[in-house]
Amino acid sequence: MRITDEQRRQIEDRIRAAMDRLLRGELPPGGKCDVKTLSAESGVTRAALYTTYLHLKEEFERRRDELREAGVIADPREGQIARLKEQVTGLKERLAARDAEVEELKNFRTSAVSRLAVQHEEITRLREVVARHGAVRSLSTGRGDAATAADDVPGPVR
Repeated sequence: MRITDEQRRQIEDRIRAAMDRLLRGELPPGGKCDVKTLSAESGVTRAALYTTYLHLKEEFERRRDELREAGVIADPREGQIARLKEQVTGLKERLAARDAEVEELKNFRTSAVSRLAVQHEEITRLREVVARHGAVRSLSTGRGDAATAADDVPGPVR
């Protein structure tokens, strides 16, 4: 069935309107700035775009390519991909810094536990020395006299 000139003009207007929307970045969910989406948005089959309306398909591709070359991204997903790549790079750097910090804290913990173990052994040894000698006097005599404290055997304060 043949279409009239008026129908052809209406179809071309629909294609041009869809073309303008796509090139402005008004993409439908899941759509791209491509011929397939142009076809779906204009209500014209892709076969018709490649045959009957080839001049409009070529105009669309030319305008899209010009926008891309000019630095205007007609497909916002491309911009989103670039932004996400930058974000991933930043997150990887932050993760590496956190990993280094965690490793540093693990080393500190190991060192602190080792020091605590040595201190515990020293306290245990000193308690054994005090227990063997048996005579423990308080360091504070109540008289404020520090000279008597020098004679005391080291031990825990009671």
